[in-house]
Amino acid sequence: MGLAAAMNNAMSGLRMTQAGMEVVSTNVANAGSAGYSRRIISPVESVAGGRSAGVLTGNVQRVLDQVVQRQLRLETSGAGYTTVRADFAKALDQLFGQPGGVNALDTQVNAFRQSLQALQASPLSARSEVISAASSLAGQLNRLSDSVQDLRRGAENAIASGVDRANDLLSQLTRVNSEIVGYPDGEASPALLDQRDRIINDLSGLMDVRVSETADGSVSVFTTGGLQLFDGRKAAQLQFTPTPNINPNSAYSTDPAQSTLGTIRALDGSGGSVDMLASRALRSGELAAYVEQRDQVLVQAQRQLDELAAGLSRALSDQQRTGAAVTAGAATGFEVDIAGLQAGNVISLSTTLTPSGVAQRFSFVRADGVASLPGDATAATGDQVFPIDMSGGMAGVVTQIQTALGAGYTVSAAGTTLRIVDDGAGNTTNVTGLSAAVTQTNLAGGTTELPFFTDGAAASTPYTGSFNGGSQLTGFAQRIAVNQALVADPSRLVVYGAGVPSGDPTRPTALLDKLSNTILTFSPATGVGGMAQFNGTVSAFARRTIETQGAAAEAAISLNEGQQVALSTVQGRYAEESGVNIDQEMAQLVQLQTAYSANARIITAAKEMMDMLLRI
Repeated sequence: MGLAAAMNNAMSGLRMTQAGMEVVSTNVANAGSAGYSRRIISPVESVAGGRSAGVLTGNVQRVLDQVVQRQLRLETSGAGYTTVRADFAKALDQLFGQPGGVNALDTQVNAFRQSLQALQASPLSARSEVISAASSLAGQLNRLSDSVQDLRRGAENAIASGVDRANDLLSQLTRVNSEIVGYPDGEASPALLDQRDRIINDLSGLMDVRVSETADGSVSVFTTGGLQLFDGRKAAQLQFTPTPNINPNSAYSTDPAQSTLGTIRALDGSGGSVDMLASRALRSGELAAYVEQRDQVLVQAQRQLDELAAGLSRALSDQQRTGAAVTAGAATGFEVDIAGLQAGNVISLSTTLTPSGVAQRFSFVRADGVASLPGDATAATGDQVFPIDMSGGMAGVVTQIQTALGAGYTVSAAGTTLRIVDDGAGNTTNVTGLSAAVTQTNLAGGTTELPFFTDGAAASTPYTGSFNGGSQLTGFAQRIAVNQALVADPSRLVVYGAGVPSGDPTRPTALLDKLSNTILTFSPATGVGGMAQFNGTVSAFARRTIETQGAAAEAAISLNEGQQVALSTVQGRYAEESGVNIDQEMAQLVQLQTAYSANARIITAAKEMMDMLLRI
C-alpha cells in the first residue's frame, strides 16, 4: 500500500469521525427533547478492486426497540383512560360528599327524619321545620342532579375536543408519512421517523392503537378493535356532533333512531362510515373513558339520585295493600283491593312452582296505552313485568292478567277487588302472595299517606312511577319538590281527614315510621347493591350510595396510580434503550477524538514522508 492509499484511508477516517461527531452533537443537543431517539452511525468498509479502500460513512440510524415502543403506546393509552376515570370519580365523590358530612345526602335525609320526630312531639309548632328540612333535601337532590348533567356535558365537550385532536394528528401523520415514503432509497431521515412516532404516540393517548410497518417504510394504524385509521396513504376522518343540551333523558343507543346523543363516526375516502361506539372500536384511551363517563358512569350516578328521590316520595305516599288469603274449592290464592291504582303503580303476584319450590314473581304495572315496558320497570331482580291498561275497567284488567299468567291460574274481580287463585291441582303452581302499592294523591284523603314530594316539572304532579309519555323516574331528582299545596297549608302534615284534630300525632307518627322503617327495593341499575337489587330504607340507600361513590373513587384513583407506575416503568425502559445518555455520548466523543487525532497523524506522517522524497 502506497502513501497515496494511506492518505486516502486516513481522509476517509477523518470524514467518518466528523460524521460521528455530528451525530454525537445532535444527540447531546436533543438529550431533553421529547420523542427523540438516540442516533448512531455505522461505518462500512470501502472495498475497491478486491482490496480495502478506507471507510464509508454509512447511514445514520435510530436506536429503537420496537417491542418496548409498542408497550409504551399500550401503557400510554391505558394511562389516558385511567386518568379520565380517576378525575370523574373524584368529582362525583366530592359531589356526593362523605358519609355524615354537612351537605351529604345521608345527612340531609337524617335532618328530614329528625324534623318529623319533632313534628311527632309537637304537631302544632314543628310544621315549618319539616317543610324547611324537606325543601333543603329536595334542593340538594336538584343541585346534585344538575351537577351530574354538567359533568356529562363536560364529557361530551371533551369527546368533541378529542376528536378534533385526533383528526389533526391523523392529518399530520398523512403528511409526514408521505415524506418518509418519498425519501430516496427508502432511507428516511431519522428526524422524520421520530416525528411520525411522536404523532402516533400522541394518538395513542386518545385511543388504543396498533401499528404495522410495510416494506416501503410506510405504516398502517388500526385501533385494537380492528378499525383502520390510516392505510399508509389516507387517514380516516373522524366525525362527532356534540349534543347541545344534555339532560337525564339523553341516552346513546346503537340504534340511531333511538339515540339522543352523538356518536363518533370514522369516514373513509369512499364515503363509507363506521360507528366507532357501536362497533366497540374504542377500548382504551381518553376518548373511550369520556364515552364511558357520558353513557355509563354518570348515567348510573343520575339513576342513584333518581331512585333516592323516588324512594323518598314512595315511602311517604304509597299505601301498601297486602292481599287477603282466599279459597275457591281446592284452589287457593289471594285478593286485594286495587281501587285508586295510579299510572306506574304495581300489582305484585308471588307464586311457587311445585314440587321444585322455585319462586316466581309477576309485576303488573298500570300503563294505559303503553305496549311494552323496559326490563327494569320494577326495581326487583327477576320480575316478569307486564303493562296493564285500566282504561277499560276491571273486566279488561282481569283479561290482561289472565292472558299474561296463562293456564294454571284463575283471575277474577268483584268491584275493585282483584282475586288470583291457583288451579287447585298438585305439582303445578301455588299462589303465595298478592299485593298492590297505591299512591295517595290527596293531602286529606283519610289515610296517613300523602303526596309529600311531587314532580315539580309537571305542575306538581304526584310521583307514581308512571310510564305514560316516558319514565317518570328518569330525571326525577332534578325535578323533585315539596308539594306546593302542603307548603301553602302545613296543617295537612297533621290533619289528614275530616274530624282529625290539629294536634293529632297520628299522621306525623306514621310518616316518621314510614321514612325510618319502610323497606324499599332499589334497582340493580344503581350499582349500589352490586349486580343485585338493594333492599333497605331511604336512609340506608342514601348512606350506601355515598359509600359506593367513595369506594368507586378510591378504586379509580388506585387503578390510575398503578397505571402511572406501569407507564413510568415502560418510559424508563424506552429511555434507557432509545434515549440519550450524556455519559455514553461523552465516552463516544473521546473515542472519536482519538480516532480523529490518529487519522490526522497518519496524514501528517504521510505528508512528511512525501516531502522527504521530494527533497532527495
